[in-house]
Amino acid sequence: MEAGSGGLSANRKLLIGKNMFRFEQLEIWKLAIEYGNKLYDIANTFPKAETYALSDQLKRAGVSVSSNIAEGSGGSNKEFCNYLNISIKSILETVNILYFAKLRGYIAGQKRLELYEEAEKLIRKIRAFKSSLQK
Repeated sequence: MEAGSGGLSANRKLLIGKNMFRFEQLEIWKLAIEYGNKLYDIANTFPKAETYALSDQLKRAGVSVSSNIAEGSGGSNKEFCNYLNISIKSILETVNILYFAKLRGYIAGQKRLELYEEAEKLIRKIRAFKSSLQK
């Protein structure tokens, strides 16, 4: 390890900021990362009693969206489409959790609606991308 490098090799430092993998260039993956990050932040505002319940479930579902896009990108188009379907299902799970969080008073109605619209947009884009793979 190099001193002061945080454990990064010189070659690895040169690659930071560059796209190394197919999924890193996909708009759907970038949007999924942003969506997941927002969900993570919201989950961190839930009451402490929800740390290992609703908060954790929202975080896992939010991360699952981009993770399945990334994982699926390493296979055939047919496999990728299957992973994209799982990403969509994870988005739907987050929408359900956010609805429940709103009912419990953990998030404001306006915030839930903003994330709902973002989820709809992401699902539309994933479906369009999936269609392009099936041609």
